[in-house]
Amino acid sequence: MKSCFGYIRVSTQKQGEGVSLEAQKDAITGFASRNNLQIVEWFEEKETAAKSGRPVFTRMLKLLERGKASGLIIHKIDRSARNLKDWAIISELSDKGVGVYFATESLDFRSRGGRLTADIQAVIAADYIRNLREETKKGIDGRLRQGLYPFQAPLGYLDNGRGKPKTLCPIKAPLVRELLERYASGQHSLRSLLREASRIGLKNHRGGKLSLHGIETMLQNPFYCGLIVIRQSGATYDGVHEPLISVRTYRTIQDVKAGKAGKKVTRHNHRYRGLFRCALCSGPLSPERQKGRVYYRCQTTACPTKTIREDKIEEAVEQRLRTVTLRQEEADILRASLLEFIRDPDLDNTRRSIDLRIDQQKQRMDRLTDLLIDGTISKPDFEAKKQSLSLELADLAQERSRLTENLPTEQDVQNFLELTTSLDLQYRMAIGDERRQMVQNLFSNRTLGPIDLYLEPQSWLQDLKNDLSAPDGDPHRDTSRTLIDRVKSMSKATTPCSKDPRNLQSLQSTMTNRP
Repeated sequence: MKSCFGYIRVSTQKQGEGVSLEAQKDAITGFASRNNLQIVEWFEEKETAAKSGRPVFTRMLKLLERGKASGLIIHKIDRSARNLKDWAIISELSDKGVGVYFATESLDFRSRGGRLTADIQAVIAADYIRNLREETKKGIDGRLRQGLYPFQAPLGYLDNGRGKPKTLCPIKAPLVRELLERYASGQHSLRSLLREASRIGLKNHRGGKLSLHGIETMLQNPFYCGLIVIRQSGATYDGVHEPLISVRTYRTIQDVKAGKAGKKVTRHNHRYRGLFRCALCSGPLSPERQKGRVYYRCQTTACPTKTIREDKIEEAVEQRLRTVTLRQEEADILRASLLEFIRDPDLDNTRRSIDLRIDQQKQRMDRLTDLLIDGTISKPDFEAKKQSLSLELADLAQERSRLTENLPTEQDVQNFLELTTSLDLQYRMAIGDERRQMVQNLFSNRTLGPIDLYLEPQSWLQDLKNDLSAPDGDPHRDTSRTLIDRVKSMSKATTPCSKDPRNLQSLQSTMTNRP
């Protein structure tokens, strides 16, 4: 009885869970029994035959070359190879004295006519897979142009079947958004973010723990801000799915990844780590604990900048906050201005301005396409520039949608004014890292010189104070849309030192130039 290997294959892991493998095995077993052949070992593969170099297939061929069996039984020709390279190897087996059999096809592989028929069928199978690949690419490209993502949904989204956009997962989406926003704050490294993911209970698609690679994939995926980018080709498409974060947040995340942020969470998390720099050499002030106190000092050799204690920093911050905290008469002026804006919003000019900018970006996109068609720029350069323009268009679209949506209520205005008229008190009452967050979000330039600590308020806070302090000012005429957005968000927090972390996050997201 001639010893043979039995080779069975399916294209996918999912298909292998069905009856296909068992059906192939039964057919091969029946063929071996009828032809007095013995199956000495089975080789089972779950990978497409269109690819050469399949691991199980390759191992089987090596064993045949070593004489471990004298024959090979395959279910059908298209189960063995849909690429001509592997088919040539199978053909050579017969020349080396190895019997090649097909369980469902009456082909005599030892005769010239049988070999010719098998070769023709192999060529047809290879052509079939090439055509199938092209048609599949056309289908995928069509879905992408419709704004649909035809692959597995990223973490935080749900698959809804063919031809339907991904939707936010009610369980995982809020957790993914929280991680992305925390990284955008500039206070987390990949490893500390991984720990946060474990702490809040975010799992991967299989229900296991996230990996560093999984975290990095999330951070660099523009799908979360509404764009679809195919990494292999660099092509960019506008998605129809609901964005999880804004384009500005996504850009901030990329800036943090590129190293444009301060020091991340470390082992010794001193309160103001990475927030202050030397005014003379621009070097960071590094904290260190000496005799129970924390000191911040410039690490540049021979720099005349003196050391400053942490409690002295807090005294300077509190004193500076008093200068930007609104007085009651200023708050009354601002209240009247905001209420006038809310009750009678005249947003047509702003809307038209944004529409014009959107049209300009679309014209730039058209010109960019013309340059590609003319051969002026290469395909990679085209895709890179297209992605940048798509991000800007998505940002403008989101800005336009905010013009008429979620305007603050009168209660929101009241909550906002309560915060801005007591910034120094809020800071004094804050505990732990809440003070750090206030310093980071209220001051943009924080430097220590040879004599004093310099704290420059964020532009929106300084502009607000300057406008209200102008002797002939009329702030309600130019009520800032950015200010309106901040009123809406900031009003959700009654105090930065509230024990409810959601209130603190709300204040943090509004008292900053970053979204």
